[in-house]
Amino acid sequence: MRILSNPILLRAAVVFCCATFAFLLGLIFIRKLRHSIDEESHIAYEGSTSLETLPLHLYNTVIQQLKQQKHELQVQTQAEQSRARVAEHFSHAVLSNLSCGVLVFGGNGLVKTANAAGKEILGFASPIGMSAEDIFRGAVLAAGSSPAQGVLPDEALEEALSVADEVHQVLRESGTRRQVEAGYETPAGEQRHLSLTFSPIAASDGSLLGAACLINDLSEFEELRRQQELRSELSAEMALKLRSALRTISGYAEHLSTIRDAAAARQIATDITEEAAQIERSVGSFLTGQQAQQSAAAAGSLSGSR
Repeated sequence: MRILSNPILLRAAVVFCCATFAFLLGLIFIRKLRHSIDEESHIAYEGSTSLETLPLHLYNTVIQQLKQQKHELQVQTQAEQSRARVAEHFSHAVLSNLSCGVLVFGGNGLVKTANAAGKEILGFASPIGMSAEDIFRGAVLAAGSSPAQGVLPDEALEEALSVADEVHQVLRESGTRRQVEAGYETPAGEQRHLSLTFSPIAASDGSLLGAACLINDLSEFEELRRQQELRSELSAEMALKLRSALRTISGYAEHLSTIRDAAAARQIATDITEEAAQIERSVGSFLTGQQAQQSAAAAGSLSGSR
């Protein structure tokens, strides 16, 4: 009782009890913290041990799967390359067997592709890399060609309607011109009459990749048209001669019916005979020329078809 009644001793006892309680709490906290660290270290050790002790067949399985995926990718790549080669060969075969010429101009205005018919019609061994000015060399459109889309007829007449201008117009404005005809001279000096069709080549996003030019040689048809016009002119001239000759014979006949002199009558009959012979010679010469032209046209068409 004396100890409890002493405030100094009582205060020392309380401080001792608090210190002892705090020490016990710290000791318990340290033990728990140490136990937690031991558990984490054990888990990490077990994880590293499990990775190091993986079975060998699991590695082999993963490697086989990776090899299988690589093989599948190689097969897919080879199949795509094969399809691309088949498509390229098919396109080349189609272009090679076309009877009309095909030129493909790139965005820079230079020829990227040309088939065999185009080379033969234009007279170039290889127009690849040439410009429209180098190929067509100032060739102008023939009269009666339809104007380009977006160009009024009056404006088209005022323009310099050259074939090279048409190519650049398609590349600039994506315009098209169908069934354009133009006179053309090959590098060897042969005169030809060509029909050309210009069309833009667009990508899937709408951007312009270039222009395609289809070429047909209409020289034989143009020659046949000229011959037909010449025959029409000759036929009109022959009809005029026959009408004049018939009028002359008719005049002789009327005069013969009124004349009484035998000598004069014989002279008129002689003139009628000569006029009839002249008509026969003219008609015969005309028919012979017609048959010769028809034979030449038939021979030309046969040689062209061969």
